[in-house]
Amino acid sequence: MPLLEVGDPLAHRALDALVRAESSVRRALATELEHAGLSAAGFSALVLLTTAGGRLELKTLRRRLGWSKANATEVTATLEARGLLGRRRVAGDRRSVVLELSAAGAEIVERVFPGHTERVRTTFAALDEQEKRSLATLCRKLAA
Repeated sequence: MPLLEVGDPLAHRALDALVRAESSVRRALATELEHAGLSAAGFSALVLLTTAGGRLELKTLRRRLGWSKANATEVTATLEARGLLGRRRVAGDRRSVVLELSAAGAEIVERVFPGHTERVRTTFAALDEQEKRSLATLCRKLAA
């Protein structure tokens, strides 16, 4: 069997740590969302719509969340089918779609967000403020 040569062992260890951390954090935060019948992506979309005043173009949501067109369409179609948001074409620009948070969507965010915020706080409590800043900086750098 051939020996596999790792070009940068430290990078591989960092990748392994990042993947394990992401999985652990995702599991810690997903349970409450699943009880509410939401995916993490769906919840992110609803929260973004809430912070944007309840109305946002689909392309803006895609850009802010770093989603592909297909993913954004699938997630928002699911949310629309559940009555959590509405989608409509913009008059004069048939390619543009505006998303509008429904009363049911606003209610679910209002109900779930406080617990979610507390879980985020406790999940990241192992890190001090500087470590949280460093982690955020490193993740943005890797995502660029």
